[in-house]
Amino acid sequence: MVAPTKTLCPYCGVGCGLEVLPPALPGKPVTRDSLGNPMWQVRGDRNHPSSKGQVCVKGATIAESLEKDRLKVPMIRDSLDQPFREVTWDEALDRIALQIKKVVAAQGPDAICMYGSGQFQTEDYYIAQKLIKGCLGTNNFDANSRLCMSSAVAGYIQSFGSDGPPACYDDLEETDCAFLIGTNTAECHPIVFNRLQKHHKKNRNVKLIVVDPRATSTTKNADLHLAIKPGTDINLLNGIAHLLLRWNKFDSLFIDECTAGFATFAKVLKDYPPELVARDCGIRVDDLEKAARYWGESKKVLSLWSMGINQSSEGTAKVRTIINLHLMTGNLGKPGAGPFSLTGQPNAMGGREAGGLSHILPGYRVVKNPEHRQEVEQVWRLPEGSISPNPGLAAWDMIVGLEQRKVGVFWVAATNPAVSMPDIERTKSALRKSPFTVCQDAYYPTETAEFAHVLLPAAQWGEKTGIMTNSERVVTYCPKFRNLTWDARADWEIFAEVGRRLGYEAAFDFESSAEVYDEFVRLTQNRVCDMAGLSHERLRNQGPIQWPCPEWEMNPQQSGKRLYTDQRFPTADGRAKFSAFHAKGLAEPPDPEFPLVLTTGRLYGHWHTQSRTGRIPKIVKMHPEPFLEIHPRDAQKLEIEEGEWVELRSRRGQAKLPAQITKAISPGTVFMPMHWGALWADDAEVNALTHPAVCPISLEPELKACAVQIIPLRKSREQSAVQAQESGKNNLSASAALGSRR
Repeated sequence: MVAPTKTLCPYCGVGCGLEVLPPALPGKPVTRDSLGNPMWQVRGDRNHPSSKGQVCVKGATIAESLEKDRLKVPMIRDSLDQPFREVTWDEALDRIALQIKKVVAAQGPDAICMYGSGQFQTEDYYIAQKLIKGCLGTNNFDANSRLCMSSAVAGYIQSFGSDGPPACYDDLEETDCAFLIGTNTAECHPIVFNRLQKHHKKNRNVKLIVVDPRATSTTKNADLHLAIKPGTDINLLNGIAHLLLRWNKFDSLFIDECTAGFATFAKVLKDYPPELVARDCGIRVDDLEKAARYWGESKKVLSLWSMGINQSSEGTAKVRTIINLHLMTGNLGKPGAGPFSLTGQPNAMGGREAGGLSHILPGYRVVKNPEHRQEVEQVWRLPEGSISPNPGLAAWDMIVGLEQRKVGVFWVAATNPAVSMPDIERTKSALRKSPFTVCQDAYYPTETAEFAHVLLPAAQWGEKTGIMTNSERVVTYCPKFRNLTWDARADWEIFAEVGRRLGYEAAFDFESSAEVYDEFVRLTQNRVCDMAGLSHERLRNQGPIQWPCPEWEMNPQQSGKRLYTDQRFPTADGRAKFSAFHAKGLAEPPDPEFPLVLTTGRLYGHWHTQSRTGRIPKIVKMHPEPFLEIHPRDAQKLEIEEGEWVELRSRRGQAKLPAQITKAISPGTVFMPMHWGALWADDAEVNALTHPAVCPISLEPELKACAVQIIPLRKSREQSAVQAQESGKNNLSASAALGSRR
């Protein structure tokens, strides 16, 4: 009997365990994909503590994408108007190393930028930090987690003194009241929602509150759905706190003994009486009071949030205001309670642990702290002062740097900024100005490859061995189980080889990813994210383990650990910090010219920019084309019929797509999914519309909301259907279109 390989799903941050079997099994026919390629078989791992055997459609179909449209050889061109030519790895890597040397000599190290991904394994992240921040001496490494989780990171650090979600998935089955805000959990983190939903159905006393301008799969079974206006989250949260204070529903002992700053927070709450909050949020006063009553009367409140909170010009303030409610009521560090950010990518947590944003260092350290820099320099055996004390460029700042010709090398790995960045036409214009762009990816074509000078074929899921950490801090060993017929390389190996060619041979003297991981966990010792007790060998033999797992821990738990159970925090005085934020609202509110608010989000089947899912027929069939949700009241004003094509315009760009008239969206708000780039449909890029305003603390862009107008295209339903058929590109024709640019 063939034993399955145990690994982790490479999509969202839930971190579902998978078991993978080879295409050919004794006595059974070979499993093949739609193109006839032998295909690995995937099922849920019942022993994985986070998912318990459950798997969604993305995880179940992941193997169908492995052979399709793969980048198989390094390619180079001197300018963007030339075709790519195939080259050897030596030629490609020599070219990158030479360009880095030239730019450092002419402009300094801060002209080098690397933009990475939550798709990385921890070893990939770690070696990138050592190369960029250590050896080259610039902190210009950022990742697409900047567009995803940086507001949560900043909120945790400012409130608790360290990053790290305090709760765990076991709390989904322990809570009295689940407060979901800015998250369509049922579609974006389905296995987490399945666990919560089962608990909710089984226990009638458990309350489920969902805050979302849309009625989604998540809101269907909610005890209370608050369809607030986009941008009024802080109004709502402060309004709930106002009522809790008025009703004496707060934990005075916890506040006095374990927190600081409550008096200042309480002063802010005076400005948020229920009548005013209800009006600003567009909800009823009695619903606001019901939400506050559910929270105040529950002994264990668990809050969950995702992009609807983080992707905001007030992102950090929103996160901290959620945490305020937990501090106010003592809902922290105990079963069923705590603030819990749901990460969007499979190893976004591992990236945070490894220092994978431009202001942080491995082991939950920050670049501004001289002691933190010194600790990392010692492990890396670098001279004191090698690591810059200045935070590097965040994701959008890199785009501005390209605009201003301050960036000489732009190295993109495992992500697709030509689709995912805000204000995408401006982004593309900046990418065209780049003097030297490296695109390191498993797939070709991608939208970003169009702007590259060098393409490097990267090994992906199942083709390299490494570690990933999910949203609840469970660390999983992900082994290589698939051999390639072409020479793709692990991301960390590519970074290390360039480092050696730059003259840092000793720093990158690793024979395996296991050795890389061993060095990394040394930098977590005695930190909140202590993983010094973990290794490839231990994780391979014992299965997934949740951190903290210090070196001395002999019997680590698979899951169920919570942070701050002793009610002490890694701050100077050991206390958690209240914040005092007033609501500012949207960075770009609606006005007479652009009277509607566009909000964006994911769909159940698709993943990010479709580099994988756009190549899987079952998922393409589920979600064949983009669309615009609009409320009947707004559709009637604009004389828009169901299925009619409309032009959606903002101050930056436009998109054309069919209208879906539905009461699931609030009046004055429209919704468009974020998955379609130029490779998959014409005029359907949501980020042609969005703006680049960022949270001043986390530097995360406000991708969730912008002001728009709608222009009906006045076509009959029959004409609209024809246009939809012509405009929607299936995966094969789209790939052929860009593939011809080789």
